[in-house]
Amino acid sequence: MSVALTGPRGPLVPVSLMGILLLFLWIHIGTVTGLVKVEEIQNGGGDIISHSLALVQRLEALWAQGNGSDVALKVQTVEAEQVKVIQAHALVLSLQSPVFEKLLLHRNGTTLVLLETAECAAVFDKFIRYLYCGEISLRLEQATPLHKLATKYGVQGLQHGVTQYMTQNLARSSPPGHVVGWYEYSLQTGDVGLRDGCLQYLSWNLSSVLQSGEWVTVSSQLLMTLLKRSDLILQSEMELFAALEAWISQNEPDSLTAENALRAIRYAMVPPRDLFRLQTQSPLLARYQESIRDLLYLSYQFHSASPLHMAKYFDVNCSLFMPRNYLSPAWGSPWLINNPTRDDRSISFQTQLGPSGHDANKRVTWNALFSPRWLPLSMRPMFSEQGSMQPTRIDGGRPRIIITPATSSADFAGVSFQKTVMVMARQQGKMVVRHVYNFHQSTEETGDFLVDADLHQKTSEYLSDGSLYLHIVVKPLYQTLIASKK
Repeated sequence: MSVALTGPRGPLVPVSLMGILLLFLWIHIGTVTGLVKVEEIQNGGGDIISHSLALVQRLEALWAQGNGSDVALKVQTVEAEQVKVIQAHALVLSLQSPVFEKLLLHRNGTTLVLLETAECAAVFDKFIRYLYCGEISLRLEQATPLHKLATKYGVQGLQHGVTQYMTQNLARSSPPGHVVGWYEYSLQTGDVGLRDGCLQYLSWNLSSVLQSGEWVTVSSQLLMTLLKRSDLILQSEMELFAALEAWISQNEPDSLTAENALRAIRYAMVPPRDLFRLQTQSPLLARYQESIRDLLYLSYQFHSASPLHMAKYFDVNCSLFMPRNYLSPAWGSPWLINNPTRDDRSISFQTQLGPSGHDANKRVTWNALFSPRWLPLSMRPMFSEQGSMQPTRIDGGRPRIIITPATSSADFAGVSFQKTVMVMARQQGKMVVRHVYNFHQSTEETGDFLVDADLHQKTSEYLSDGSLYLHIVVKPLYQTLIASKK
């Protein structure tokens, strides 16, 4: 015996009495929270008996054993090399997936043939199990095919869940690498959140990516996207050039792609001695030197003359003269703060005045002050005559960091400084950059610095083993060169 259920979009698939029971179970499971709330309001709060977990377990057993099945899903690849048959229940599929609902409305017989890629066919049973019990276990390599299935069959809960899993596991190690593949997949599907998450991870942790086997799998489009960014975090521009050499050697792109990539290197950020070495020892530069001759010429001039004097004769307002976030000692300093909630801390370090060789031997001393509970700017005390900030803390204040020069600002006229503070944390067993804060010339700290961090929680994503790992980078910008840079 079977009956036909009618829904808002017309008649549903014919179901058996077992289907009616399944419907009751799913309605009970899906609304049990709401029923509890209603009963508490009406009865003034009563005792609740809930067997939701048992019901889910019974549904999982129903899926595993195939009892009362009224539809067979025949999953095969396009080449029919792999065939998998899964016994299922039409009502469950229709309730969970609008795509399955339409397919089942127009099926002939009790078998539904589904064509999938080999990778999707391999995890199809996991996908169907999720429709029954609302949970799923997966590995890194299964994330993309499961996301594809969730998208194809309109299972939005699973789709969002897998996206969240992917963004939370970007740092996890895998032999082939997975972040680049997930980025390319996000472009295909239009998943902006996943795309931006992958791109941010690659930009902020580029040094580790360059040293992995994943780097050579980067597409030419992603390569150019990365090379154009000023927020890349890596040791030096030389490290990036060496990685580009390896990428070009491995992928053998056409001449135009290679030339465009080489022109995205910021040669002015490379010391002259290293530029000379590249010109004489790099086969890649020997092959494409004519294509970048103008950039090399500008870079040598940039290092030999005063940048302010050079700007009178050349239009050099471009990214070639803008530093990235370099981790080498000339540009900043790491800072490990143990037990960061305890008291105020300070550190001093030096950077070179500017990226130009003209300023390479000039140093700026910086004083950095970190306070876990700092006064608002309007209530902050004035600097002392020695130029140091007198720490003033209040209960309920939040973390602040202030980075100021120890010398007079008149000593570096024409240069402004962008300060970048990176928070490193352990994720999936390795140290990665989790948060980046940028602020500029003034002594005012960033308004959002550690605004969401609870440093009292040992499990905080901002901490590693109870400590705060910072790296401060000071990027000097020649005002007359970069002032109009968008």
